[in-house]
Amino acid sequence: LRPMFDASVVPLLHREFPLTAPFVCRTLRTTGLGESAVQEKVKVALDALVTAGLGVGYCARVGQVDVRLTASNGNAAGLVREAEAIVQRTLGPQIYGFDDETPEAVIVRLLAQQKKTLALAESCTGGGLANHITNVSGASAVFLGGFVTYSNAAKEKFLGVRAETLAAHGAVSEAVAREMAEGARRQLGADFALALTGIAGPGGGSPEKPVGTVFIALAGDFETVVERRLNAYERTGFKGLTAQQALEMLRVRLV
Repeated sequence: LRPMFDASVVPLLHREFPLTAPFVCRTLRTTGLGESAVQEKVKVALDALVTAGLGVGYCARVGQVDVRLTASNGNAAGLVREAEAIVQRTLGPQIYGFDDETPEAVIVRLLAQQKKTLALAESCTGGGLANHITNVSGASAVFLGGFVTYSNAAKEKFLGVRAETLAAHGAVSEAVAREMAEGARRQLGADFALALTGIAGPGGGSPEKPVGTVFIALAGDFETVVERRLNAYERTGFKGLTAQQALEMLRVRLV
């Protein structure tokens, strides 16, 4: 529908309702902060530009917030350009992309620029992370493949996770996430590997590892890094946010 709208409806709107002044829009896409935190950080810094005609909007999704800068006066381009510089200085590494960029598109672009490759080992996300990456044109140049190892037996057989590690720590653990990532990287010969293992719920939690617990591991030519998160959402939200967090973990390493 979007291509049809752009090709047919947008030209009609421009013809029937011409703008009296140029309209400029720029969207900065952020992750790692909630909407109120993003707004609190940039609001005061942009107050003077808002008085001069800048429009600022926020769009929150699970795990990310967009900052939309608009202007439609004679100095629209200058206002938006100045506002963008301020937001970039203020939010820094929280900004992962611009306009319609997705986290997976950014990852594919960064990997391609650095001539690096990626492998995946997924459990709780069930292949969702691989699906995101393969939605990006050009992913085949950087994405070697992935393993969906839902059972303990599959983790052992395909990734080389040790039975004693599973017995001592459980499938949802830092130790298992580490061995999953290192196994995927070794099996496919990739520069980087991401691994995800967690409890999507609604059952399966415990006081030590409540529903929503997830371990995300990143392996490379460095000591494997593992992060523990608590994503207390329903299954679909949990899987989506976990995949996004894994991509962000790799993005931070790449930049």
